[in-house]
Amino acid sequence: MDSYELNKIAAAVIGAMLVTMVISILGGALVSPRRLAEPAYQIAAAPAAPAAQAAAPAQLDPIGPLLAAANAEAGAGLSRQCASCHTFNQGGRNGVGPNLYGVVGGPRAHAEGFNYSNAMKEAAQRPGDEGKWNYEALNRYLANPQAEVRGTRMAFAGLRRAEDRANLIAWLRTQSANPPPLP
Repeated sequence: MDSYELNKIAAAVIGAMLVTMVISILGGALVSPRRLAEPAYQIAAAPAAPAAQAAAPAQLDPIGPLLAAANAEAGAGLSRQCASCHTFNQGGRNGVGPNLYGVVGGPRAHAEGFNYSNAMKEAAQRPGDEGKWNYEALNRYLANPQAEVRGTRMAFAGLRRAEDRANLIAWLRTQSANPPPLP
């Protein structure tokens, strides 16, 4: 390749860069957005909540009335989300999470041999029904595990719909030799 060919290649590259730069300058001059003095769509801001109210967890409706009409079969379908970490059969092995057979009405740290987080161990030491998985405790935990037991290792974000939680709790209730009576 002689120097004449190299000059043509260099001229083509420089020419393409010049054309791109001119198009960019002309495009910026022709289409230049103007800043509006105020937004075109006004969004009504919610009144700011005091800090004390913002820190308070959202109150859940009681799960008892929903459990009466809960569908355990639908809960079995929801339990597939849990099956990657938990098992449900009697005497089943612990996985990433503990075996959940007999969890309804049982103590919070119920699975023997499972290494629970310190937060869950402390929750299990609470006196009376506070240390057990009653229906309301399961409802709160399934809604937001991190809020119910701060420091739990369970990475599940929670079930937002109360009907889904009721269905899952109704199904978990069937996974027990002695399920507690419905409220």
